[in-house]
Amino acid sequence: AVRAELCRALARAAGARGMCGGQMLDMLAEAAGQPLEEAEIGRLQLLKTGKLIEFSAEAGAILGKAPIQLRHALSAYGRDLGAAFQIADDILDVEGDPELAGKALQKDADAGKGTFVSLMGLERAKQQAEMLVAQANEHLSCYGTEANLLRAIANYITERDR
Repeated sequence: AVRAELCRALARAAGARGMCGGQMLDMLAEAAGQPLEEAEIGRLQLLKTGKLIEFSAEAGAILGKAPIQLRHALSAYGRDLGAAFQIADDILDVEGDPELAGKALQKDADAGKGTFVSLMGLERAKQQAEMLVAQANEHLSCYGTEANLLRAIANYITERDR
């Protein structure tokens, strides 16, 4: 039963209402040649990256047969962590060091893709990412100090330079 639940959760995260659906929205937007609105970017990023990070956060709770409230807390943590990660990635694409990143930057701007940075501006995007990290960490309050490693991971999202 646990393996079946784990497979079901992964299939949801990767399928049409997850990563594949987000990738489809990204490709459709690129083909249309029109930048997305803020809500559309949020949905695309939630599906494309966020659902897999959300699953990753919840998978241990599924394996450990945690009560549903604790599973929901980890799922919410992962959802906000995924959103913060995407915004931080967009920020790094604008102001990161290509040598540290190990890849070419400014790809989104060069491709004309709408991002939270292009819509909100750099400072507001940074504030949004920090707010999401704080929110992700708050979801872990039911775990007390046992979740400090997860909090450190969340905090790293907005501190990283690559």
